[in-house]
Amino acid sequence: MSTDTQQLTIIDHGEGDEPVAERQMNTLFSSILEARLGRRQILKGSAGAAAIGFMGLGLAGCNSGSSNDDEDGTPGEGETPVALLGFTAVPVSSADMISVPEGYSTQVLVPYGTPIAGDFPTYSINSTGEDQAFQMGNHHDGMHFFAIDGSSDDGLLVMNHEYIEPRFMHARAAGVALGSGGVPPLINGARPADEVLKEMNAHGVSVVRIVKGVNNEWQVQPDMRNRRITALTPMTLQGPVRGTDFVKTLYSPNGTMTRGTLNNCGNGVTPWNTYMAAEENWAGYFRTDDVDRREFDRYGIRPGGTGRYGWELADSAADEYVRFDASTTGASAEADYRNEPVCFGWMVEIDPTDPDSVPVKRTALGRFGHEGVVFAPAVEGRPVVCYSGDDSQFEYIYKFVSAGNFNANTATGSLLDSGVLYVAKFNDDGSGEWLPLVFGMNGLTPTNGFVSQADVLVNTRMAADMMDATPMDRPEWGAVDPANGDVYFTLTNNSSRSEDQTNNANPRATNRHGHIIRWAEEGGDHAALTFNWDIFLFGGDSGESGVETNIGFDPNGDRLTADNILSSPDGMWIDPDSRVWIQMDSSDTDPYGNCAMLAADPNTGELKRFLVGPVGNEITGVITTPDQKTMFINVQHPGGTTSSANFAAGNYTSSWPDNNPAQFPPRSSTVVIWKDDGGVIGS
Repeated sequence: MSTDTQQLTIIDHGEGDEPVAERQMNTLFSSILEARLGRRQILKGSAGAAAIGFMGLGLAGCNSGSSNDDEDGTPGEGETPVALLGFTAVPVSSADMISVPEGYSTQVLVPYGTPIAGDFPTYSINSTGEDQAFQMGNHHDGMHFFAIDGSSDDGLLVMNHEYIEPRFMHARAAGVALGSGGVPPLINGARPADEVLKEMNAHGVSVVRIVKGVNNEWQVQPDMRNRRITALTPMTLQGPVRGTDFVKTLYSPNGTMTRGTLNNCGNGVTPWNTYMAAEENWAGYFRTDDVDRREFDRYGIRPGGTGRYGWELADSAADEYVRFDASTTGASAEADYRNEPVCFGWMVEIDPTDPDSVPVKRTALGRFGHEGVVFAPAVEGRPVVCYSGDDSQFEYIYKFVSAGNFNANTATGSLLDSGVLYVAKFNDDGSGEWLPLVFGMNGLTPTNGFVSQADVLVNTRMAADMMDATPMDRPEWGAVDPANGDVYFTLTNNSSRSEDQTNNANPRATNRHGHIIRWAEEGGDHAALTFNWDIFLFGGDSGESGVETNIGFDPNGDRLTADNILSSPDGMWIDPDSRVWIQMDSSDTDPYGNCAMLAADPNTGELKRFLVGPVGNEITGVITTPDQKTMFINVQHPGGTTSSANFAAGNYTSSWPDNNPAQFPPRSSTVVIWKDDGGVIGS
């Protein structure tokens, strides 16, 4: 067989897995600037310019409370809030290891390639594409622990696998010059189909039963519910887009089905206890020769080049590979895959308890770069409400309110198929509005190119552009405080924001270190159309950089310290006691060290570093067992800083967790954390 060393040329989709910002600013954004009463300088480099409540706003019910709190969740008069953080802060670290507070222990669980189903094929660098369909996927991300019969010792761990690094997946990648995306050289102008199959099967979602044994350590348990959902798994489309011309393909001429899910980052859990996987940076997987496609342009699918990993170049004519070329080649959409990209960018609902269930893409929640979805607490007889961020620079935060009401005995995912999708506008005075994305309203009409509600949802970003919504600094994970209903969203960073594009919700130009925004819905009703917001904290240093706008502030408005400096807040979860867990998406830079996870106490404003990961990693996903005595987090892409030259020479920046680079490349893994005294994590 010829070993032609032709390289793959791939359109640049940005470092790691983050998209390059290629969008025009909302043409209506100037109206926000014009309406402002002068530029407020938020960051003055002193504690006097408090990050929290900088407009003198203060949220009703900002502070989460103890059992002695008043009804609004705030401490009663004269009472001292109960401190939530009982651990000693972990120092910044650049070591190739997991660091946790004194009195805590860890275990590495289900690294990439761990067999979980089928005939449990043993992992090796030589595993086949078929093997990978029964092994843990790559680049672990958002996850949830579904307790079996309420147990904290036995449950289904369900997690996303965001993307892959082919250089760590294929034996022939070692010691050769790699193409863009770490793809091994093409062979006779093509990619071996089994390599592509392996990469497709390393994407998606894993469902695996785990059981706690002796010494607090967990093991994989064979179970009929163990399964992989991959880039090849059949899925149904539900909601307003189902059956429309937008999603008709050769695979599904009636527009009701599609195959697979891609780039699953954050997650969510429905009130009826199913799993939601987000499709985030899916656009880069496709290539096209088509120009001026509304459904493509605003999402970053541009003519020329190849897909991210060149899957469409597989040396097989099977349409599971061909579909990643979204060019018009047939007489109609039913004869080719010009619409395949429109089948992605949705939230995917999965029932982990039923191995025969078919995943469902819920189109009423909109099509964009979903980072995840967070549900407000369900209220009997009231609509279901959920929030989602579009993870790209200058994109938006959305809320969905179901048309039907929640009933604990009958609720299913069909509640997510009918309702109103809103986009957020953050006013400079600390108020906010939810703007409805409804066909026929507010300019979403044929005059402006929208022909139906399905069109509004397929082109959600364009619809939001029409609405005078507020472009944000990469809205990623969200969380709801169970004590008072406050909603938090991480705004990871936005180095492209200029001074004239700032606003009080995104107040820093060249925002390299991000911030967290928080709001309370009017009257405590998550279905309300107005809210009040503030900024919970700013990421940044303690002043070491000498750049005023790089200084971080904690929830009390004090400068960050050695115990809590952080950059680029990304993953987030609020536990049942209202601890706010915050994960960094920035690593290996001074003074921040490796990626870390911190915890914040919204009662006291205290913020501490709880964990630091190994070299080159990103800390992703966080959940505990129901008793809060076991925590699971993920370490994604350890060794991610290894250069192509070092990799070709066999020199990994990190060999975590196996510490055996001769046998294993660095592998994404789950880390189990427990308190040695058996207490609640973080207390």
